[in-house]
Amino acid sequence: MKITKIIIGLLIFGSLVVACKNDEKADGYGNFEATEITISAENSGKLVQFNIEEGQVLKKGHYVGFIDTIPLNLKRDQLLVSKAIVYSKSESVLSQKKVLNAQLKTANINKDRMENLIRENAGTQKQLDDINGEINVIQNQIKSVESQNSPVIDELKSIDVQLKQVEDLLQKSNIVNPANGTVLTKYAETNEVTSFGRPLYKIADLNMMELRVYVSETQLSTLKIGQKVTVKIDADETMKNYEGVISWIASEAEFTPKIIQTKEERVNLVYALKVNVVNDGGLKIGMPAEMWILSPNSSKEKGE
Repeated sequence: MKITKIIIGLLIFGSLVVACKNDEKADGYGNFEATEITISAENSGKLVQFNIEEGQVLKKGHYVGFIDTIPLNLKRDQLLVSKAIVYSKSESVLSQKKVLNAQLKTANINKDRMENLIRENAGTQKQLDDINGEINVIQNQIKSVESQNSPVIDELKSIDVQLKQVEDLLQKSNIVNPANGTVLTKYAETNEVTSFGRPLYKIADLNMMELRVYVSETQLSTLKIGQKVTVKIDADETMKNYEGVISWIASEAEFTPKIIQTKEERVNLVYALKVNVVNDGGLKIGMPAEMWILSPNSSKEKGE
């Protein structure tokens, strides 16, 4: 009889312990997120090659395809021909300038000689005036030639700018993955015609997931950036634990999202925070999870 009472007492005590554990609530609830990047076309044309699939893991700098570059190559060739024609015009003008500069040099030499002859009373002022007049004429001709060459030089600069633009578009016709991550969504297929700014695929780094949770103002005093917490997700009949680190805490309060709290609690103001969790492959975007604050006096989280 005594043994029976002891057994009954143990059963009642165990039931109370389980009930207490079941009554405990997590310190925060939320869903996993990841930084998603939408990769868009930087040029217009036909997708000649586009080799990616949803779920594929890509590295930064990975070449994934290219857009048809034939129109751009033809435009570049056309600009190079135009540049050659304009350059020949400039060469013709510059050759005239070279001739005039040579004449000016000779005239200046004659001027120096005439000034020396005048000092020795072997020359006349009229002869010097004639040489000065010749120098003025040549200088005016040089200025005229330079004014003729100015628009030619401007045209050459314009063509060079256009060539740089074409080279830039040729470079952007190569589709290069900008960051490490997993392809979430593919928006285009090979042989489709795309346009500038059209989304091609969406990528996200799933190695490190972010759990966005909401906590009350009274909980803020126990939380800080860099603090370790325990994150739990549903796994069969138990909960699977992960170690998380608080990476961000909102500076302003907001109303509790209705998808997380009960109707009575929706009017409460809460603060959002993000917890970084290393993904072992079991965490997915949108998956619900719980956050448990580690006790300052123990390495065990609440509920254990």
